Amino acid sequence: MLELQELKKDFEGVRAVDSLSLSLKRSGIFGLLGPNGAGKSTTIRMILQIIMADSGKILFDGRPITSADRERIGYLPEERGLYPKMKCGETLEYFARLKSVEPGENLNRRIDYWLDRFQLSEYKNRKVDDLSKGMGQKLQFIVTLLHDPDLLILDEPFSGLDPLSQNLILEILTELKRDGKTILFSTHIMDHAEKICDEICIINRGAQILSGRLSDIKSSRGNNTLYLESEQDFPRLEDIPGVQSVLSFPRGREIMLEQGNDGQQLLKTLLEQISIQRFEFKAPSLHAIYSELLGADHEKQ
Repeated sequence: MLELQELKKDFEGVRAVDSLSLSLKRSGIFGLLGPNGAGKSTTIRMILQIIMADSGKILFDGRPITSADRERIGYLPEERGLYPKMKCGETLEYFARLKSVEPGENLNRRIDYWLDRFQLSEYKNRKVDDLSKGMGQKLQFIVTLLHDPDLLILDEPFSGLDPLSQNLILEILTELKRDGKTILFSTHIMDHAEKICDEICIINRGAQILSGRLSDIKSSRGNNTLYLESEQDFPRLEDIPGVQSVLSFPRGREIMLEQGNDGQQLLKTLLEQISIQRFEFKAPSLHAIYSELLGADHEKQ
């Protein structure tokens, strides 16, 4: 549905996006991942022609993207933009009509459905100014999908949301995919991407460092990761032979082992020092893969 070919963008001599190529298939969820300043928002703005690429191509259904194509796109920007003195229901109707949705009973039903889904029905006739930051984020998400777009582009969609609201967004994105929608979202929160993405692209300093189907990326790294949980303090694991890298979590550690290490000696060493409540061999998490790649890319730079 959407294809980027060798996109480049410079700002005052600084390369923000460097020869980026992506291909999004219809009815899928694609994660554009990277740290702050990696070029994610710049890439999204080029797709939407908010800014123009210096070179490269953007194709929509196999042809250069047009203004008519943009009517089929729902966009949630990183910087939120609602009119604070407008009522919430009027805001939704206004933005839907900007996307050529006819006013009437059908639009009213859609507005009421989504307000109810996000538990905002009681705010329909109240001003946007009355909403909390999280509520405003949910209202802008409704704006993004109210005109029933084929492609949703979401820039940091989970920003400012509490865990329950984040779970609701994840649930809705999964439903939209099931309904045949294509979703591109940017984030630096790997847990969200791992839960729902079919494909990912990790970029850093504007350049692609990894791209492909998430399941293939994880399986290609084998089950050489050991996850441990303990209620006691872990010793310094990085100093134990056979350990490649370690990610720390509040109650556990994700340990990437060197090739050929089965982890048995590591477990024996640890059991002599602490009690282990849980251990599991598995493919590395996206968080671990991301940390490894970004660390290696930083050292290379």
